[in-house]
Amino acid sequence: MARQTDFPTNTKKAIAPVYLVGAGPGDPELLTMKAHRLLGEADVVVYDRLVASTILDLVPKGTSRIYVGKAARSHHMVQDEINALLAKLAHAGRTVVRLKGGDPYIFGRGSEEAMFLKQQGVPVRVVPGITAASGCAAALGVPLTERGMATGVRFVTGHRQADGQLDLNWGSLADPDTTLVLYMGLSTIGKITENLIAAGLGKDTPAAAIANGTTAKQRVCVASLAALPDRLSRSGFKAPVLIVIGKVAAYAEKSADNWQSIELAALHHG
Repeated sequence: MARQTDFPTNTKKAIAPVYLVGAGPGDPELLTMKAHRLLGEADVVVYDRLVASTILDLVPKGTSRIYVGKAARSHHMVQDEINALLAKLAHAGRTVVRLKGGDPYIFGRGSEEAMFLKQQGVPVRVVPGITAASGCAAALGVPLTERGMATGVRFVTGHRQADGQLDLNWGSLADPDTTLVLYMGLSTIGKITENLIAAGLGKDTPAAAIANGTTAKQRVCVASLAALPDRLSRSGFKAPVLIVIGKVAAYAEKSADNWQSIELAALHHG
C-alpha cells in the first residue's frame, strides 16, 4: 500500500475532494441528479465492475476513466491500490468521482475508502445511490415490506469470508415475518437455502432472483426457497444476481407485466 509520503507534493492547487457516488442498480435514469451533475464535472472517474456501460456513456469525452473492478478471485486492482490511487489523484488537485454500483455504503466498501482518504487529508463527499435491493425489487413490483406479510427487511451478503465460511446468524435470518435480501449470493445459494431451512424457515417460502436488475438484460427466476438453487443452476444465471426471500417475493409473479424482461421458463414455484 502506498505511504502518505509517496503522494506528490501539491504546492499550486488545493487538495481536491473525492466524491463517493452511487451509480444505482443499472438503469441510468435511476441516477440521482447530483450524481449526473458530478459525472459532468469530474476530472477523473474511477469506476467499478458493476457500473453499467450506459451510465459510463454519460461521462463527457475527454474525462479520464480508470477501471478498478473486482470479481471473485479476479481483482483488476486490490483495495489498498484503489485507496492509494484515489489519494494520489486528489493530492494532484484532480476532482475524482469514485463511481460504485448501487449505493457506496451498502456492501460497497465506501466507508473503507472514505476513512483512508480522510486520514490522508483528502475531503470526501458521499452521494448515495439507489441500492440494488430497492431498485430490483421495484422493477419486479415487489414491496420489501408489507403490512401483514413483512414487518422488516434485512440486507446481507452471501460473499464468503477469507476462511470460506458464511459468517451469518441463520437463526436470526430465518424469520418468516422479515424480507431477506441477499447480495452476492449466487455462488453460495445452495448453502444459504440449506442453512435457512435448517434454522426453521419454511421450504415453500417464496424466493425471487434477479440478474442484471433494472437493465435491458434483466432476468428473473421465481421459485420456492428449497427449489431456488436448482432453478438458478438450470437457468444459467450469471452475476450480478440479487435474491429476495420472503412472503413478499410472491408479488413477482403477480406483477410480471412490470418486468423489463421476463424469464418465462422460471415463472413458477417448485
